[in-house]
Amino acid sequence: MIQLIVYGAEQLCASCVNAPSSKETFDWLQAAVDRKFIDANQIVYTYIDIFNEENAEEHQHWIEQIKRDELFYPAVVVNDTLVDEGVIRIQKVYQAIQEQLN
Repeated sequence: MIQLIVYGAEQLCASCVNAPSSKETFDWLQAAVDRKFIDANQIVYTYIDIFNEENAEEHQHWIEQIKRDELFYPAVVVNDTLVDEGVIRIQKVYQAIQEQLN
C-alpha cells in the first residue's frame, strides 16, 4: 500500500503565483497517477488542509514545517517522504511511486 498525501490550503502559496491551488493539484495528481500506474488501487490518496484544526497527530510534522515556511505548499509526501513542494513536477511523483512499487 502506498500513501500519497498532499498538504495544502485554500489560499495560494505566496511563492506559487499562477500555479493551481492545492486542491486542484491533488485532483490532478490523483487522475494522472491513476492513468500512469495499473496498480493504482494500491495507492491511497489523502488531502490535508494545513489550517484544519482537526488534523491527526501523524500529520503535524509536515504541517508545522509548512507553517514555519520551511516548505512551500502544496507539499506531496509519499510514504512519509517529501517528494516535491510548491509547483509540483509530476515526474518526481511518478519516480517516488515507482520506487515504492519495486
